[in-house]
Amino acid sequence: MKRKGFWVVLGLMVSLVLLSGCQKAAEDTNRAAAAPSPTTETIDTAAIETELLRIENDWPRTIKEKDVEAVKRVEADDAVFVYPDGSVGDKTTDVKDMENGALSADSWEIMDLKVTVLNKDAAVVNGRSVVKNGKYKMPDGKSNDISGQYRFIDTFARRNGEWKLVAGASTKIGQPVATATPTVKPSPAMTPLPATTSAPAMRPSPAMTASPATRPLPPIKVLPPKPKLSPIAKPTP
Repeated sequence: MKRKGFWVVLGLMVSLVLLSGCQKAAEDTNRAAAAPSPTTETIDTAAIETELLRIENDWPRTIKEKDVEAVKRVEADDAVFVYPDGSVGDKTTDVKDMENGALSADSWEIMDLKVTVLNKDAAVVNGRSVVKNGKYKMPDGKSNDISGQYRFIDTFARRNGEWKLVAGASTKIGQPVATATPTVKPSPAMTPLPATTSAPAMRPSPAMTASPATRPLPPIKVLPPKPKLSPIAKPTP
């Protein structure tokens, strides 16, 4: 009887172990099925660049036509801007300037634009603007000349499906300092060839000493012919 009870208890223990293992396996399977598979965020960089370039390139038209609604539409309500003179402004400032026609220029060009996409909802644009005969009317009625070239950087964020300008800063490009052309060191002067020593002057050969004049031979004295002596007369015997 005791032996029978032992086998019954042993059977129950084995059953509990098997049941526990099955439950754990089932839980692991359910957990694995419930875990979401990692997904890579898709960013349409080209579409973002196209839209932001369109907004930036429309700025000259906005100024020329004093399009207040374009400013209200593009700039975020909490936007912050740093102007070339170091002052800080916001959307209210820009809207007011546009309504008053404070900005004007004969020509306002945007160039060298580059879009850096941070994620699907944020991007930065930097570029250069060239303003010709630009004027900014001050509250006191005076106008400041704002002609020149500027570097700027704008930060955009996508909000409710629309790109908004949330921050911007610009600075004027100073006149480049003319760099003096480095003085070209002259090549060392060619050492002149030593002057050709003229050949020593030919000493004139000593004048030929004239041979002493040949003294003329003394004239030969011609002796007068001797008179023929008459034969001496022999005495007569």
